[in-house]
Amino acid sequence: MSATLRERLIALIEPLVGGLGYELVELEHTSSRGSAMVRLFIDRAEGVGLTDCERVSREVSALLDVEDPIPTAYRLEVSSPGFDRVLRVPAHFARFVGSRVSVELAAPREGRRRYTGTLLAADEVGIALEVDGQRVPVRFAEIGKARLTGEADGPGSRGVSGGHKEAGER
Repeated sequence: MSATLRERLIALIEPLVGGLGYELVELEHTSSRGSAMVRLFIDRAEGVGLTDCERVSREVSALLDVEDPIPTAYRLEVSSPGFDRVLRVPAHFARFVGSRVSVELAAPREGRRRYTGTLLAADEVGIALEVDGQRVPVRFAEIGKARLTGEADGPGSRGVSGGHKEAGER
């Protein structure tokens, strides 16, 4: 089975962003009627500012121009992850143990899909939450979406737009 365009974009962009000294927190890709949006959320220990977003935008735009993975016109946006940052990979969860998180399961468990509580632990298999006084273990394979809930993640601006293809370009 072939990877989705989002997965291919992550595989292409994540090493570049890492090489620049940033972490690719999340990549959103949406498309409609001949155009697309690629939105990157980046971070680093010192936080992310406008200059950081501009730098990553320039470099990623050049990479996408060369590799040409998106078959339509697109707009690239680069931003800090914000207060309600997405938790996408095990390292994200480990970094925010003790924080309040919201987890949406890919499929309901005993009729429940959403859990909000304190992230108690994270390991290579999954996480443990405290929800309504109960410990709730969740395997990473069960998680559809997860994010911090209102926790500050450090300084940073909401980002910069840049790098796009004009209609008709490949």
